[in-house]
Amino acid sequence: MLDTNLSPTLQLACELIARRSVTPEDVGCQDLMIERLEALGFSVTSLPFGDVENFWAERNGCDNPNAPILCFAGHTDVVPSGPEEQWQNPPFEPAVKDGVLHGRGAADMKGSLAAMVTAVERFIAVHPEHNGRIAFLITSDEEGPAVNGTVKVVEWLQQQGITPDMCLVGEPSSTQQVGDVIKNGRRGSLGAVLTVKGVQGHVAYPHLADNPIHRAAPALAELTVEQWDNGNDFFPATSFQISNINGGTGATNVIPGELEVVFNFRFSTEVTAQQLQQRTEAILNRHDFSYELDWNLSGQPFLTATGELVEAAVAGIKEVTGISTELSTAGGTSDGRFIAPLGTQVVELGPVNATIHQVDEQVNADDLDTLSAIYERILGKLFL
Repeated sequence: MLDTNLSPTLQLACELIARRSVTPEDVGCQDLMIERLEALGFSVTSLPFGDVENFWAERNGCDNPNAPILCFAGHTDVVPSGPEEQWQNPPFEPAVKDGVLHGRGAADMKGSLAAMVTAVERFIAVHPEHNGRIAFLITSDEEGPAVNGTVKVVEWLQQQGITPDMCLVGEPSSTQQVGDVIKNGRRGSLGAVLTVKGVQGHVAYPHLADNPIHRAAPALAELTVEQWDNGNDFFPATSFQISNINGGTGATNVIPGELEVVFNFRFSTEVTAQQLQQRTEAILNRHDFSYELDWNLSGQPFLTATGELVEAAVAGIKEVTGISTELSTAGGTSDGRFIAPLGTQVVELGPVNATIHQVDEQVNADDLDTLSAIYERILGKLFL
């Protein structure tokens, strides 16, 4: 039974958290949101792809069918809870204790979804004939493979001739207090699996074998010290990191016949994925070994340096909280990477991210009401 003394935003956040929507499951979270949005006059299109639930909702408050679109984007899926016995409070039994909301998804990102819905409810109640179009793009596939979620909805939008002008993503961007950091871009992510071919043999007879670890080590060392770029005013220098190395049979007396190396680039707008691939292969080719390389580009870098959305977000945060926000492109990838290529201004603004994906995920309860107020203020700045 929900505490009736909770604010509307907290009540909705609790209702969402109570649904065990581990990616790609939605478990009725989107139905909750759709019901609230349809009551406001939104036209909702459900867009299931594979085992993933998605929807697009849109409301035009004026007579102009080509009015600009502000899209709220987010995801109802969450990461697994891990061992539930390690949680102070069961992960899918939301609770507000001492001013803190506990539960999986409290920060990432069911709290943001609730704040979006209640902000729009208050805004439309006062300004039903607002300028512009308000939209929602919601998926249940952000924490998973991200192949049947936002990327597929974006393809559908392109087929319909719909291009959001601005997109506010509810990812938990804040560090110390809500609104202190917003993401106005993200680095690209380029991964690869390098397979180095050798010849297995006995360690006592190395002349009869070919050790792929020994062959690859100088090349890997060269890759780790390469300066890929110097970054720019918005992005740090591109980072190369080896995340896994696997080779050998487990025996101490066997030279392995193959080595597998998994690595990743987080790259800025100063370099392209194609350039990184070419430079990597040039380094590998300077060394004497046989290899195969399987590349995977999971996201291009994007940046919204200026524009109405950034200005509205910065001003809205200042007016609600009194703090001057920091623009940042740090962190991992988000679904903003699928939306930005449309030419859409993209900003990520959400609660404090200190406990995301952790046991005992939590967020200050008042922060969600503050976040909802900020979202409402942004709407006012853009559409009044």
